[in-house]
Amino acid sequence: MTKDELRAELERQEQRYKEVYGGEVTTYAAQPEPERKPWRKRASLLDQAFKQELQKMEEELKEEP
Repeated sequence: MTKDELRAELERQEQRYKEVYGGEVTTYAAQPEPERKPWRKRASLLDQAFKQELQKMEEELKEEP
């Protein structure tokens, strides 16, 4: 079903509802989707300590010729 066919079907249903039930149809604009921000994991204390140890090891390896 294409968008045009869907619009036509909705208009037919709207007209039928108004004629049969005498109701009022209110249409609303589509709500914009919320912006998705990339998820970032905060480094825990263990992660920070591990990173520091790696840096220390790298510095020690650089100092050793």
